[in-house]
Order: sequence, then C-alpha cells, then structure tokens
Amino acid sequence: MTFAILTLVFAAVGWVVGWMFDSPLMGLVALVIVAVLMLSLSAIFSKSRALSSNNAKIVTEQEEPRLFRIVRSVAEKAGVPMPEVGVTEEYMPNAFATGRSPKDAAVVATRGLLNMLPDEELEGVIAHEMSHVKNRDILVMSVASAVSAIIAFVGRFGIYFALAGSGNNKNGGAMILVAIVMYISLPIAALILQMSISRKREYLADESAAEITGNPAALAGALVRIEKGCDSPANDYHNPAYSSVWISNPSGTRRTLTERIFSTHPSTEDRVERLMKLAERYGASGGPEVYDNSADGTSDPFFHK
Repeated sequence: MTFAILTLVFAAVGWVVGWMFDSPLMGLVALVIVAVLMLSLSAIFSKSRALSSNNAKIVTEQEEPRLFRIVRSVAEKAGVPMPEVGVTEEYMPNAFATGRSPKDAAVVATRGLLNMLPDEELEGVIAHEMSHVKNRDILVMSVASAVSAIIAFVGRFGIYFALAGSGNNKNGGAMILVAIVMYISLPIAALILQMSISRKREYLADESAAEITGNPAALAGALVRIEKGCDSPANDYHNPAYSSVWISNPSGTRRTLTERIFSTHPSTEDRVERLMKLAERYGASGGPEVYDNSADGTSDPFFHK
C-alpha cells in the first residue's frame, strides 16, 4: 500500500513538472528515466558504500570466530546463504545488513556490540539483520530512499522549474503557486512515506528474528542494551546519511523532537513491547533486563574492557 502511494506521488510529481513545460507526459517519462538510473546505481553500489561509509572491514572466521559461529547458525536457521561478515570498530553497540540480495549480503557488527552482548542476545540481533536479508528489505529501502530523494529534490527545485516554464505560459501564476506548495510539502511527504516503510520493515524484521531464534526476549533485551549504549557520551557516531541502516538509531535517545518524530526506527519501547508479547507464546514472562557486562567492574556498564 505504501509503495502504491509512493508511486502515485512520484507519477504526480512528474506530471506536474511536465505541465510546467506544457508537456505532462514528457515530464513523467523524464522523471521515470532519472529514477531508473538512480535506482540502478543505488543497487549496484549500495553495499560497497555502506561498508566504506561506516569503516566496516570484511573479516575471516579466524579473526572473529564467535561472530562467524553465530552468523552461520542463524543463516542455517533462516535458510539463507552464509553472508559476508564485517566488523566496524565503532564504540557504539549496533549492527546492520547490506547487499542487493541474499547471495550478495553482508552482516556487520560494531566492536561495541560484540563486547556488550551475551551470545543469545547477539544471536537475536544477527537474526534481525538476517531477516532484512531474507525479506529483501535492503532492496525495498533502497528503492524507497531513491524515489523519496528524487521527489524531495524536485520539490526543492520546483520553483526554478516554474520560473523557467512560466514565461510563455498563460498559467504562469498558477505554476508559481504550485511550485511553492511542492517546495513545502514534497520533502515532508517523501520523508513520511520513507519513514513509514522503514518502520514497518523494522517491525517485520523483529518478528522474523523471533521466529528464527524462538527467543524474542533475547532480542528485546539486546535492543534495550543497544539504546543505552548508543546514549553513552563515548558514542561519537556522526553519519546521519546511514542512520537508518542500523538495527537501532545510532543517536539513541539523544535526538531533537523533530528527529524523533521523523525517525526511521520505531521506538525501542514499542519494539520491546511487541517482542515480549511474542515471547509469551514461547512461555516467557517478565521483561528484558540490562546487566553489568563489564569484565573488570569499572564504571562503564556496557562494555568489556
């Protein structure tokens, strides 16, 4: 349904841009061509860009035996090919998956995540990321992101299009008015639609992970720990362009009201509540707890030293 709305908005924007130049159909065709090019480039380079932008290194089993063991186990349970395994030395606890398809996937964990989580919670996080791979969410979000970016771009530059096409058009005044409306509304509409798709896919990945592991409470506990870890003053992640790829928002709760409203991630509270309802089906009770994982009893409660 959301993709249908996104497609209709996209088609309408192309038609309006064409109308500004007295050729609605040509505007629609031109925008479709631009979209196909952007989507193709996004699909081809999304994996390499995600890895390089987050300083992720593809590792071997000898380098990260624990992570490899868990990823292999989850891949077998999920029925997907073994993905590449990557690690980034970020302090924050987090993880993401990338790749065009299950055969071209990589699952990446931060050093903070590996140091913080016990095996069963790490398995829950990996299962969440593997669910994104299995459900082809990476492709879905790449399409949504690219289309939203085009719509937002056209909205921002609509006034220039209007000025360029209004000189010889009897509806020049109406064109300027339409352009102003586009300038204000389209970037917001594109963001809301992308946010809606992303949140739905996060909920779906949580549910799929619970089915894979049979332990929803472990993922719920991991999400609580991850958010608290991302709230740590030592977390210096600054790459907003890739905030949406992580299992939890890299900024934790340290965001402005606007950022929270338009966040691509559901709130951790909502996700935990849903997971604990699933856990009841498996005979679990209570809620996730966060324990002191520090190996030496130092003041940082989230990480082994």
